[in-house]
Amino acid sequence: MVKPFEKLKLHGFNNLTKSLSFSIYDICYAQTEQDRQEYISYIDEQYNADRLTDILSEVVDIIGANILNVARQDYDPQGASVTILVCEEPIEGKHDNAAAPGPLPDAIVAHLDKSHICVHTYPEHHPDGGICTFRADIEVSTCGVISPLKALNYLIHSFESDIVTIDYRVRGFTRDVNGIKHYIDHPIHSIQNFMDDTTKNAFQMVDVNVYQENLFHTKMMLKEFELSNYLFGASIDALSDDEKRQISKKVKREMREIFYGRNLPDLA
Repeated sequence: MVKPFEKLKLHGFNNLTKSLSFSIYDICYAQTEQDRQEYISYIDEQYNADRLTDILSEVVDIIGANILNVARQDYDPQGASVTILVCEEPIEGKHDNAAAPGPLPDAIVAHLDKSHICVHTYPEHHPDGGICTFRADIEVSTCGVISPLKALNYLIHSFESDIVTIDYRVRGFTRDVNGIKHYIDHPIHSIQNFMDDTTKNAFQMVDVNVYQENLFHTKMMLKEFELSNYLFGASIDALSDDEKRQISKKVKREMREIFYGRNLPDLA
């Protein structure tokens, strides 16, 4: 357990800006062009602007904030965006402001300060390889003593996550009553410190951190692979053993390429 910092006596408002941003990827295989188009339609319906607004509004509610403004848009041919500006709503005795592992969707207690939350979606598919990829980019940015890391677990579990890349950055400084500048107000060694055990056990994770810059990066890839979970519009029982092997190679390569951030050689 990370030991919390001693509470600072500040001179005025806490001017630190804390930003949590991550990309969540869902991968699948759709064998025919019709299946691929139906996948795009499914994603557009499943994660349209209204649904994304509901997800982010739930986040705003559980973090104890007030919505100031909502901007949302569905795009043609696909994709959606939602941005919510929020302000603080203090609730006496209900919320813990310390940076700590946040809740899962079925156990929600969290709080953020004045901030914005936004999400953008990018469904797409390979023109002839059958691979379909859905990406959701999410940012939770706060100003003050509250950490957006509280929202991490809830949002990861709100989407179907095969690959997740996460960045957390603390910017600026705040002064104490003696005029000393403080560039971070809570202990952190890794973004993984703020994940629940269920998430950490399910994913392979790698950290790339720049501690002196208060910059933290974690990338995650789901450990277990069950082909039936990656098929859209086809039954695994209808595939030959050779087809199963080839499709598995394609899906796993797509996942590895996204995880490592580089293209791999074509399959033999």
